[in-house]
Amino acid sequence: MSTIHVDVVSATESLYSGEVSCVFAPASTGELGIYPKHTALLSILKPGEVRVETDKGVESIYISGGIIEVQPDVVTIFSDTAIRADNLDESKALEAKQRAQEAIENATESQDISAIQVALAESIAQLQMINKIRSKKI
Repeated sequence: MSTIHVDVVSATESLYSGEVSCVFAPASTGELGIYPKHTALLSILKPGEVRVETDKGVESIYISGGIIEVQPDVVTIFSDTAIRADNLDESKALEAKQRAQEAIENATESQDISAIQVALAESIAQLQMINKIRSKKI
């Protein structure tokens, strides 16, 4: 089986490094599916799920957005925040979503709400991943 090396790196740690059959990532224009010998590519990623498929199964990682660099034999994903799906905390994500929604409601014209919108998008993406994982376990 042909493989491609994938590294998922956050600001604080290397979360995943290994050979995979393919990797899927949430690009700003839609989901990217990367297989071995893929054409070189550089793209912006939005908050969501990165899936790496190996002969042992699929591993899911939440990213807060970032950049993906693809070369024919290696894929590197850089993200400020990356969390293994099993380590996502639903209560923290719900709290973050609530705080962001309240901040948007209470924002004044002089405030830049783009950072608040990013926080809201990140918390929603985490909750979507948690729900997806929960539905797979049932």
